[in-house]
Amino acid sequence: MRWLHMIRARYAPTALVLALLAVAPGALKVPAAVPDRIDARFEIYGFAGFHVLTNRTTVQEAGDRYAIAMDLDTRGLASVFVDLTSHSEVHGGLSRDTAHPEAYRADVRRNGADRHYAVDYRGDGAVINAGPPASANRAVHVSREQVRGAVDQLTAYFTVERQLARRGTCALIVPVYDGSGFYNLRFTDLKREMLSADGHQNFSGPAQVCEVTREDIVINPDRNEDTYRTGRIWYARVMAGDIMEPVRMEFDTDFGIVKGYLASLRGRGANLHLLKD
Repeated sequence: MRWLHMIRARYAPTALVLALLAVAPGALKVPAAVPDRIDARFEIYGFAGFHVLTNRTTVQEAGDRYAIAMDLDTRGLASVFVDLTSHSEVHGGLSRDTAHPEAYRADVRRNGADRHYAVDYRGDGAVINAGPPASANRAVHVSREQVRGAVDQLTAYFTVERQLARRGTCALIVPVYDGSGFYNLRFTDLKREMLSADGHQNFSGPAQVCEVTREDIVINPDRNEDTYRTGRIWYARVMAGDIMEPVRMEFDTDFGIVKGYLASLRGRGANLHLLKD
């Protein structure tokens, strides 16, 4: 789902997100109406099947408003090489065909170093970097005209999931600027597939396989924030409503293939526990 940041670290790649992303407390603004809420947890496995990352994502909708929050933290052996925690949030408005972010905030702590990002998205398409000034050796230099119309990565994946549920296709190119980089996410349809339970997850059923490719426009000079280049996501209807949910993921990294699984989901009448013990 809207995620999937990768961490470059020897022997221990960790993913998600989206995918990926992290935020300041209190940034999530939920509308006054009772929100439609979906809580999902994803578990990520890397080199030799080691458990490396947990992703917890909450999506809320109320009328023409939406809010997304994501928390990431390393697990098991991965934390020996990369100690990561992050929280990211976005809120904005909804139309039938797309989502329009208004504010994105992220706080990331990696190996004792803190990163903070803040981006505001205006109704006229302008994108304003509202975060603290970056140091010269890790600043991302873009012009306002260059990033006009861009969204954050959480919103990008959310838009694709809604489009897939409504139109049956994930084909879309989304420009993304979240303060840490400027790139296109190119989504394409691969095939439909009948999934069976595997060693990690007991989900089985039909799924739409989508490919996502990250096409850098302005690269972040901080190579610790490098991400995946390509990935494959298996989307399925696991609950009612206008959104498809990723049930499995594979991302190609410098360290090999990283795999992610939907472990649990609650919302819209569903209460799923899919990860095997």
